[in-house]
Amino acid sequence: MRKIKKGDSVVVIAGRDKGKRGDVKATLGDTHVVVAGVNQVKKHTRPNPMQNQPGGIVTKEAPIAASNVAIWNPVTQKADRIGFRTLQDGRKVRFYKSNGEVLGA
Repeated sequence: MRKIKKGDSVVVIAGRDKGKRGDVKATLGDTHVVVAGVNQVKKHTRPNPMQNQPGGIVTKEAPIAASNVAIWNPVTQKADRIGFRTLQDGRKVRFYKSNGEVLGA
């Protein structure tokens, strides 16, 4: 089970986009995540008439290291750390380290 998953709200804690918040669009392995509106790069694309794509400069989100983002805790309005806990019914869940509240439950 990963600490940061697709759909989680995160805040960037290091790098040029420090302080920005966004939702995780994708996870790439255990080391990188793609966050909406964060680490935007410009990509030069060639036109492709077969797929009806115009050429030009496209802005897109690039992957960012998972160690440079922290999960956003909406209760405390701060970045937080994640822990794992096994419930009585045997389910393994993630919880916020600061207040012990379970994520998504």
